[in-house]
Amino acid sequence: MQDDFDSYHSLKKYKETYIHQYELDTQKLNEFHDQMMRSASKLALFHLEKEIGQPPCDYSWFVMGSGGRNEQGLISDQDHGIVYEEDSEHALNYFKKLGDELSKGLNEIGYPFCEGKVMSSNPLWCKSLTEWKKQLIKWMDDKSWESIRYLQIFYDSRSIVGENPLITDLKCTIFDYLNNNKELLQRFMDNIQHIKNSVGPLGQIYVEPIGQYEGCIDLKKTAFLPYVNAIRLLAIKEGLIETSTLRRINKLCEMNGCYNELSHYRDNFDKLLKYRSLLYSNAEAYDDVHYLNVKKLTKQEKREIKDILRDGKKLHQFVQRIIDKGCFQ
Repeated sequence: MQDDFDSYHSLKKYKETYIHQYELDTQKLNEFHDQMMRSASKLALFHLEKEIGQPPCDYSWFVMGSGGRNEQGLISDQDHGIVYEEDSEHALNYFKKLGDELSKGLNEIGYPFCEGKVMSSNPLWCKSLTEWKKQLIKWMDDKSWESIRYLQIFYDSRSIVGENPLITDLKCTIFDYLNNNKELLQRFMDNIQHIKNSVGPLGQIYVEPIGQYEGCIDLKKTAFLPYVNAIRLLAIKEGLIETSTLRRINKLCEMNGCYNELSHYRDNFDKLLKYRSLLYSNAEAYDDVHYLNVKKLTKQEKREIKDILRDGKKLHQFVQRIIDKGCFQ
């Protein structure tokens, strides 16, 4: 795979030319996304070094969201941040400029700006190691829904350029806090437990009644997020560094016999990734990859989707029992 590009324009052309050959393989598709983002980072650093020199200290540029979990689709927006080692005004100014350049460069090669501004260009997501630790503790002390959401977003972080130990250090801050504040787990649970009803009492799948996606089901909200959120919470509880949902499930199954039933949910999530792959060929916009037209499914596929949707709620009930009992250490 080519990794030497002289401009964002040439990188964008390469991305558009080759990305579709990976659309049916989630692992290879995400490896391709990683390579595109690393190439964008090289270009951003090249531009910055000409202007103000090399980075003043070690740092990590990390991705979050589906990128952090290696679960990106064909079309993906931006979710990334920076943590740097040196707590100084010079480092702050340098990495703020790098964050701006990274966000601009990713947008130019086809990764749209994040509507929620979860990007390195936002000071909230670009800080020194010391300031990041303070922010994580502030979020954990805070009782707001937004703070818990930010913690969930950060927990899926994965270093893509630079020093991975910086990310591990930050996640250990969360683990250390949890040792003395178990109630934080219930706050996480409260944040994720509102799951949209997707299967009716007579077994009918609830679809979008009107609009652009009439007759479709939003797989992201009704299926992906229930699985991702539930497994993330178990990963936080058990102090797992893994970010991929499938790897988290595998690790949990290895840790404790009481988690063995998660293997069923792992199979469901793997099926979800395959269903989403089938949506790529017709996707023209970011949201298109999340909507599945129920009318185009076979009877077997409809049964499978119903089981996956119902099991999402069962998984949340399983996680709630664990949080209530506090039975796994």
